[in-house]
Amino acid sequence: MGELKKEDILRDNNSDKSDSKTSLSLTHKALSSVRTPISRIFNLGLSPFSDFRLIKVFNWFQVSCLSDFNKLQRLDLSFNSLTSLKGLESCYNLKWLSVQQNKLLNLNGIQALTNLAVFNAGRNKLKSMDEVKNLVKLRALILNDNDIGSISGLDQLIELNTLVLSRNPIRTVGNSLAKQKSIVKISLSNCQLEDIDNSIKACTGLQQLRLAHNDIKTLPEGLAYSKKLQILDLGNNMISRWSDLEVLSSLHNLKNLNLHGNPIAEKAKLIKK
Repeated sequence: MGELKKEDILRDNNSDKSDSKTSLSLTHKALSSVRTPISRIFNLGLSPFSDFRLIKVFNWFQVSCLSDFNKLQRLDLSFNSLTSLKGLESCYNLKWLSVQQNKLLNLNGIQALTNLAVFNAGRNKLKSMDEVKNLVKLRALILNDNDIGSISGLDQLIELNTLVLSRNPIRTVGNSLAKQKSIVKISLSNCQLEDIDNSIKACTGLQQLRLAHNDIKTLPEGLAYSKKLQILDLGNNMISRWSDLEVLSSLHNLKNLNLHGNPIAEKAKLIKK
């Protein structure tokens, strides 16, 4: 589809009045690019698009046309071929943004989106996450399936409760979690982790920790501070001694522990035989 018309949009959204629209779905329109500001193309009689809360767009190659949407709160740009997020700066009221499964090499363009609470940029080609450091209201950060080599930019994200970095070439956690007192869920499965640094002792509200498919040999003493931990997935790591798991005796709320695929689990099987 080369160009959208107002009549097409109203028909697809089962409406006959453009000035009554508060949400809009443009999924599967096969849009390749939109070079004219959308407010002019659609001319829906809003001011311009000032009342729109939700837009979901597939197959867009650029987002600069969204500069008129300064009241947007929710935007889904998943499953496209986006290589840049420049142009989103004007959407400073966004609270929810998904750009998963695109071709992004960096996150330039999101720094001004300081009202974001949920950000999903999984399945891209990102090598760094530094750009998230300004998103101080962020509660959920999802960056799985990228090329991120180290965890960074989290110091100011004190409201963060969910962090998903699975399937990234991350070797160490370092001090990246030192200020994450509010975090509840962490997923670092299928990375290249060799250890979990003691900075995790700051995560006193942690309830779920997923570390499967890494090279972890022992758990840090600092994990004992995560008294609320209920789920701990350590499947397919390199843990071979029970003494490396001593910290578990402090986790009285632990309900689900996975050690499958570790040397220690294989030893336990042999003993049972």
